[in-house]
Amino acid sequence: MENVSNKFKLNSAMRKQAVRPKTGFWLVVLGAALWGADPLFRIILLREQITPTQIVLLEHIIIALFVAPMLWKHRSELKGLKLRHIGALLFLSWGGSAIATILFTLGLTHGNLNAVLLLQKLQPIFAILMARVLLKEKLPKQFGWLLIMALAGTYLLTFGFTFPFGHVNDFVKVGSLLSLGAAALWGGSTVMGRLMVGKMEYETVTSLRFILALPLLIVITINQGDPWHVPSGAGTFAAVSINLLGQALLPGLFSLMVYYKGLTTTKASVATLAELSFPMVGVLINWIAFHEIVKFHQICGFILIWAVLFIISRRSAKEA
Repeated sequence: MENVSNKFKLNSAMRKQAVRPKTGFWLVVLGAALWGADPLFRIILLREQITPTQIVLLEHIIIALFVAPMLWKHRSELKGLKLRHIGALLFLSWGGSAIATILFTLGLTHGNLNAVLLLQKLQPIFAILMARVLLKEKLPKQFGWLLIMALAGTYLLTFGFTFPFGHVNDFVKVGSLLSLGAAALWGGSTVMGRLMVGKMEYETVTSLRFILALPLLIVITINQGDPWHVPSGAGTFAAVSINLLGQALLPGLFSLMVYYKGLTTTKASVATLAELSFPMVGVLINWIAFHEIVKFHQICGFILIWAVLFIISRRSAKEA
């Protein structure tokens, strides 16, 4: 009877494993797509003169309150962590959650905006190179062409059929260097996340990403010394509170829970292309919520990126 039970469990596990790569890939797509909903919540917070660092800190505090019980439940997974795992967690929390966002924000204020945005789109290249070196991932056949298609689609979404800057010196300004730093950190976070979901449950990785970032964000916020602007009216205070909670839970906590769940069975080099669903949803949100018309070049970008996502999804299913 025990052998029959074990055989049933094995067959069940094999069936689940057969569908996991394709399902995991689309979970990464969904998690990254939810990041595109961020402007719906952030716009009210910025209008109330809350600084970006303060917003990020408040988000992390709210999320930490939700994930603390989850981390306590999985606390046994913290035993036996090696130095490389601790380094990966700090890279995720300090680099991906805090420093990268700050670098990108600073980059937008120090140089050519288009050049900064374009250089940030190089994130998949950093992720693929790091996955190759650190995780020894083998790239699928014709992956180079898929990467070019995905980057071209992202370019069309952002800039259309035009060359976005007038002079090559736009690339060597401080803002461009800051943007490259942010792209490297975000690309590296994809790789470090893939490393950690192979070591512990995705819930634990998500919890540690937010909780470990809190001390650094507190120090940065205090060091900046910006005054806190608390809304005076009851209606405004309620609106700010609801938007802050919504932003923390939907494009923040929930999106990363889904993302890391998908990352458990998705290669980092593939996941970084799945993350390009983020700019696509961002364009849709701008169209629906802020009435910015979707242009022909953006439609072309959509088609290119979704074609890449579809091809990779089919290949992931075949490899399973």
